[in-house]
Amino acid sequence: MTIAAVEGFEKSSLKSLLEHFSALEDPREPWRVAHPLAEVLLLVVCGTICDCDDYEGIAEWGETHLPFLRRYMPYHHGVPGGRWLTILMNRIDPILFSDCFTSWVRETWPDKPDLVAIDGKTSRRSHDRNAGKTALHLVSAFATTTRLVLGQEAVADKSNEITAIPVLLQRLGENDGLKGALVSIDAIATNATIAAAVRKAGADYLLAVKANQPTMRSDIERYFDDAPVESLDTFNDVDKGHGRIDERTVTVSRETDWLSGDRRFPGEMRLPEVKTIIRVRSHAGLNDSSRFETRYYISSADRTAERAAQAVRGHWQIENALHWTLDVVFKEDQSRLRKGHGANNMAIVRHFALNLVRTVNDKRPIKRRRKMAAWSTDYLANILGQLPR
Repeated sequence: MTIAAVEGFEKSSLKSLLEHFSALEDPREPWRVAHPLAEVLLLVVCGTICDCDDYEGIAEWGETHLPFLRRYMPYHHGVPGGRWLTILMNRIDPILFSDCFTSWVRETWPDKPDLVAIDGKTSRRSHDRNAGKTALHLVSAFATTTRLVLGQEAVADKSNEITAIPVLLQRLGENDGLKGALVSIDAIATNATIAAAVRKAGADYLLAVKANQPTMRSDIERYFDDAPVESLDTFNDVDKGHGRIDERTVTVSRETDWLSGDRRFPGEMRLPEVKTIIRVRSHAGLNDSSRFETRYYISSADRTAERAAQAVRGHWQIENALHWTLDVVFKEDQSRLRKGHGANNMAIVRHFALNLVRTVNDKRPIKRRRKMAAWSTDYLANILGQLPR
């Protein structure tokens, strides 16, 4: 069955996925292609959904489930072996693959995100010391409300997240993709360039202010210490569970003119369109200990203290619902892909798989859903978003 053969089906995540895969440029000479790129990528995504964490396992899964794969694509020559899969995935242009992923997400889930967290993660075992290649560090954008990965950008060697984040923002912001969203980023991105990039995309920023911005942090600390209580908006939040009590007091001020005026000294940082400054005081109480912490944020969004608290808490979803899941459930940190673009492209494949697995409307954890997909092709077809007819 070709992509044209599914035209009669209701639009689904699978149909959209196959269309975007077919649009990717194949790096091979056409006369040498026995396994079309769209077939290969469908195989890799399905194998990754089905609890396979390396190309050898994916190839063996494909051989065993070839009749299932042929419901969607021809696979005239069967599926390629693990070594061949590795070679091809090393050659695919990761920039085009990232574009493919972002456009697929936008078409499959067209609702614009309201809260977007951006953060970086390193695949620890992807370094190649013999070739002088550092480990892959990928900056990802995560819609915290829907818990979907929106896009990713690899950090170039001898560079850092500051150069990758504006590129990611530009891609996500195309065709108003970020319009109206609140984008939260950790302290490394607290600079005028990234704040301006967020605003250019039609979104608001929520940036942490930490020790890497000592002057701004001390100024904000002093402001909250001296500000009249009636000029502040405050919200208290308490969580209880697992033998722990978390108390948070979020305080917001809209008096920000002093942050956007003339610079007091050369090089003093000024962010565009600052609307609020935020203080979060937290107290984590355990059975035998307590921990106190104060954090500060700066934002272009005019939010109440309650909504600011939701945004600050939402940012940590990228750690818990994305990075932790990739490390523990998808074993990303154990992957030893080091040649070519293999590590980068496989990271994108995991994002494809995670978004699809999360669409299943059941109460199983992600790990068990992957197991279920490996055991039941009907369950896998449900994840793919379209039961074959």
